Amino acid sequence: MRFILPLLLLLGLAPAQAAGIAIVINSGDATLSIIDMAQGTELRRIPVLREPHHVALSPDGRDLLVGDAGGNEMLFLNPQTGEVKRRLPMADPYHLAFSPNGKWLVVTGLARNQVDVYDAGTMTLSKRFPLSSMPSHVAYAPDSSLAYVTLQGTNKVAALDLRRQAVVWTAEVGSTPAGIMWLNGKLLVANMGTDHFAVVDPVDGRVEQRIRTGRGAHQLFLSPDGKTLWVNNRVDGTTVSLDARTLAITRTYRVPGGPDCIDFAPDGKLWITQRFIQKVGVLDPASGALQSFPVGRSPHGIFLTTGAPAAVAAR
Repeated sequence: MRFILPLLLLLGLAPAQAAGIAIVINSGDATLSIIDMAQGTELRRIPVLREPHHVALSPDGRDLLVGDAGGNEMLFLNPQTGEVKRRLPMADPYHLAFSPNGKWLVVTGLARNQVDVYDAGTMTLSKRFPLSSMPSHVAYAPDSSLAYVTLQGTNKVAALDLRRQAVVWTAEVGSTPAGIMWLNGKLLVANMGTDHFAVVDPVDGRVEQRIRTGRGAHQLFLSPDGKTLWVNNRVDGTTVSLDARTLAITRTYRVPGGPDCIDFAPDGKLWITQRFIQKVGVLDPASGALQSFPVGRSPHGIFLTTGAPAAVAAR
């Protein structure tokens, strides 16, 4: 490491400064990479069963859930260290998200064409929705009354009433919808088969507007201060920042290798999985500088735990 730091400085790139660990989900080789954020080095890899993809922090902050879709298993990790605490059999957990009120955990089964609603307190299955086809990502209404799921195979979004546990509507929104988010009273849906995200009325699924960000618009993320919307475009290899209020594009950053998921570090940098090139990138939005560190094959989800000592994380 003593040779890497001077080289980064010589190239005009300061090493990542945030203290803590990054947990990177490597879908292609069934592992989790534990990264020392301050040094940009991999501390260790944790094997899982087959094909993990996404993560969600439990409402009490005690568990980081990782869905192993191919292995039909949910892992519960210590978010401070990456240690696997327990494993729970679960059918095809691809994408997962807790409701804002902490009552529900909605899990999409992309391969099995199903969406499962779990009681978050007991992890018991409350309702299974058969949805065609390829249910992908989840978002919620702020009051936790509705969950919205993108259906990649039919170019639609489905709205699920969690109180009545019924499908309220399905509506076509664009080609191969993936990421979805509630923002300013609307649904934003990234249409991976095109170059835009759609602004959708959450009442009936009507598309009100389409905003171009780049080919392969895949995922959307809101900055911690709520001021900036970030969109990753996997085909173009770009990450785009937009004003969260007006949805006007403010800057486009080059992030090669299929940028996918983002998490935000306290120092203002974005940690972005580069899915096609086995790396995780650290983007400084102020300067546009990008550092990339090697991880496992097809890195997908990512979670940052700041302040975790590297010595603890390496155990």
